[in-house]
Amino acid sequence: MTAKTKTLADFADDLYARYRSLKSSPHTIARIKTALKIFVAYLEDTFRVRTPEAITREHIHAFQSHLGNRLTKSGMPMKPRSINSVVKGVRPFLEMLHEHGLANRSLAKHLQYVKVPDLLPASVLSHAQVRQLMRKIDTATPAGIRDRAAIELLYSSGIRIGELEGLTLQDIDLERGVARVVGKGRKERFVPIGKTAIKWLCSYIRGIRSFMLLGCQSEYVFINQNGGPLSQHTLRDRVRGYGRQLGLEIQITPHTFRRSCTTEMIKSNANLYHVKQLLGHKSFETLNHYARLDITDLRKTHSKCHPREKDDN
Repeated sequence: MTAKTKTLADFADDLYARYRSLKSSPHTIARIKTALKIFVAYLEDTFRVRTPEAITREHIHAFQSHLGNRLTKSGMPMKPRSINSVVKGVRPFLEMLHEHGLANRSLAKHLQYVKVPDLLPASVLSHAQVRQLMRKIDTATPAGIRDRAAIELLYSSGIRIGELEGLTLQDIDLERGVARVVGKGRKERFVPIGKTAIKWLCSYIRGIRSFMLLGCQSEYVFINQNGGPLSQHTLRDRVRGYGRQLGLEIQITPHTFRRSCTTEMIKSNANLYHVKQLLGHKSFETLNHYARLDITDLRKTHSKCHPREKDDN
């Protein structure tokens, strides 16, 4: 099959293969598949466009408008971050078509990211709320001890759920309290693990994990009750279950503990460079909205730190 006889769906498969060869994360590949499924279906259903050379600038503009009007399964408009996730998946696809000489070079540039409102992080728990959630976990069961160890690690180190899913026994140094994680773009970093998380990890790895393996062999730290790797989907479901027991209006996800870790570190005057390194961010920009403390925190800091507040008159 030559490049000129391939359909859009064929080229989409080529892009998936390219990302797999680059050892991109399953999350990245899944995001691109979702984006291209939306894009290819839209072009076929709306314009009967099935081949790359038929795509025009007008089609890209129409798709941009479509994303702004597209509804989710719950009937709500797509959020800006969701729209940008689709754009982030489609643009490399258009660039690949240009590489094959089948699309105009400017097509990718005509698909624009939308502005994301600069809001305070959603789904953030206070330290007291995190402690309450931890108490909801039934640690009289092997799965409960595993969940407690996983959530303590998420909260202590601020790692992503995908990074936790990929942890192997060789990545955890219980004696030194350090974990090696592989983040976005396959970048490696080392993160500290706090003493409480270490305690629960020791209980799980040294006392429970071998029984959960059921005679199987696995290099992964966190495993399911059948002895296989614990999936992100399973951990998300279990975390949501613990969160519902708190009776809060916000939905608790594994990423909640990354946000909560970041918020508590910054509120405690942690060095922003250190926080950036801990989280594996490329720049400080992502931390900006965490650093916007509420007026109560700001008043306390002002009262404590401003020299005039120490004067008698």
